[in-house]
Amino acid sequence: MATTYSISDLAREFDLTTRAIRFYEDMGLLQPERSGPGGRNRVYSHRDRTRLKLTLRAKRLGLSLTEAKDLIDMYDSPRDTGPQLQKFLLVLDAHKRELEAQMAEILANLDEVKAHEKEARALLAKQGEKPAKAAKTAKESKA
Repeated sequence: MATTYSISDLAREFDLTTRAIRFYEDMGLLQPERSGPGGRNRVYSHRDRTRLKLTLRAKRLGLSLTEAKDLIDMYDSPRDTGPQLQKFLLVLDAHKRELEAQMAEILANLDEVKAHEKEARALLAKQGEKPAKAAKTAKESKA
């Protein structure tokens, strides 16, 4: 007999809410069997558990649920893994470019903040006042 999981089992294992799991089901990422009166109970297979694990991994990589579903669905087909890997590389490349653009924007913003901070300190010094002590950053706190 194949191992099955309840929605509570998966929620506990992956530290998710049952609502989140139902959302993934609504998105077509999971397809549990139904049991009990009126099919009210969801019964998840090992395949569903694996798909949930892959979905969460894709989310950590910053992929959208649609991208995750497209990639995960490709693995359900009996075809060679070559096309799946090609698609995965394309998705990762696009995501990497997006993250690099965001990083460039953040670095530009940080440079602007530093320039304003330097200007404000200079104006305070000109007035003979000491600048207020800034809160320590997480990086400084660890040092």
